[in-house]
Amino acid sequence: MATEPLRRAPVIRLAVVVEGETEEEFVKKVLANHLINHQVIAQPIKPRGRSGPSGGAIRVERLAAQMNRLRRHFDVVTSLFDLYGFPGRIELETVEDLEQRIDTEIARLAGEDLDSSVVFSYIQRHEFEALLFSEVEVFLNVLATFPLPIESLRRIRAEFPTPEDIDDGPATAPSKRIMQLVPGYRKRTYGPILAEETGLTRIRQECPRFDSWISRLESLATQA
Repeated sequence: MATEPLRRAPVIRLAVVVEGETEEEFVKKVLANHLINHQVIAQPIKPRGRSGPSGGAIRVERLAAQMNRLRRHFDVVTSLFDLYGFPGRIELETVEDLEQRIDTEIARLAGEDLDSSVVFSYIQRHEFEALLFSEVEVFLNVLATFPLPIESLRRIRAEFPTPEDIDDGPATAPSKRIMQLVPGYRKRTYGPILAEETGLTRIRQECPRFDSWISRLESLATQA
């Protein structure tokens, strides 16, 4: 009796609308290399109408409009932005509130045609650089030419339950803390490298909210 050939999961084309060059390089160097093993091809997309190398401001309406347009060209669309400094953020709005506001705007634009399982926002709490506190010893490998106050970095990490809880104050956001301690640090240059050196496994162990997003992306092909 002939056996049926094994059915392979379909390859999913994933668009990740990113905030700037740091997130773009992270998607290219880390996320895409991981997701290809799950039949997902991830491509970073910069928002339209932004200026400067790091992008600049984008508002809920513009992000939602671009994500809605991209669903016509990709199988799945998501985002990778920081809550910290998000333009138009409502006072005391949580990261979950902001995601809901973006998704509601996408649904309004798409109407009945929208499948919420294939277009959904993800906003990092509070900032991408929080992920870099998952394993601060990695700073010693990547930034060996700088004087590194590694104990200060360890103390910062120890103050919070997870790296994702490191706050979003104008002087105490994760990237501001790093730049205060390491004056030569350039986030667009070193951020993706530090994340790559740390590795997704370690970051996911330390950052449960980020881990949930990655798990959702990993499952896309099996749900298609």
